[in-house]
Amino acid sequence: MKIVGIVDIHGNTTHVPALAAQVPDADLLLLGGDLTNFGRGGDALAVLEALAPCAPRLLAVLGNCDYPEVRRTLADREVNLDRAGTSVGAVDLVGVGGSIACPGRTPNEYADAELGRFLDAAQAQLAGGRPVIMVSHQPPMDTIVDRVGGGSHAGSAAVRSFIEVQQPLVCLSGHIHEGDGIDRIGGTQLVNPGPFMHGNYAVIEVFAGAAEVTIHSLNT
Repeated sequence: MKIVGIVDIHGNTTHVPALAAQVPDADLLLLGGDLTNFGRGGDALAVLEALAPCAPRLLAVLGNCDYPEVRRTLADREVNLDRAGTSVGAVDLVGVGGSIACPGRTPNEYADAELGRFLDAAQAQLAGGRPVIMVSHQPPMDTIVDRVGGGSHAGSAAVRSFIEVQQPLVCLSGHIHEGDGIDRIGGTQLVNPGPFMHGNYAVIEVFAGAAEVTIHSLNT
């Protein structure tokens, strides 16, 4: 199963045709939040429609720059993975959107403990026994993928705790634009491909209960 993951679109769909051409065999497209740049339902819908040619199935969580009402748009389009668990093909998926408090106020922020409760509720929707791919706009703390300028970390303790306990196969995250890279917590591979608005994306290939994760740029 081939999964493409993109994060931090911020309403910029310039790279969509190149993505569709470069990964024509994607089975699933995962959007890891910030579909819009402080946008609402109509803005999110435009992004979803632009991305539709990239894969036969799409699932998304919100980012901190998406207004909470965007979740209704995702639900109406039957692509919501925010605070939800579901199955596609050979994998289960669990997701959470938004972020912990940012230096500047954004419209979709939560206390860290709330993110943990959202994830636990989403996990409870899964039957279990299948590989799990996790999508969290907010990355786990103290990893490559939550490292901001200057080398400090801005991740979530609750997201990290969930990963340590549940050990999903892969966690796709975004939010920290400069935190692109691949890391690991136990048996979980972590990936932040960097912003899609800059042409970055991840490929997650799942086979026989394992996963290979790579990061790509549409600018090279």
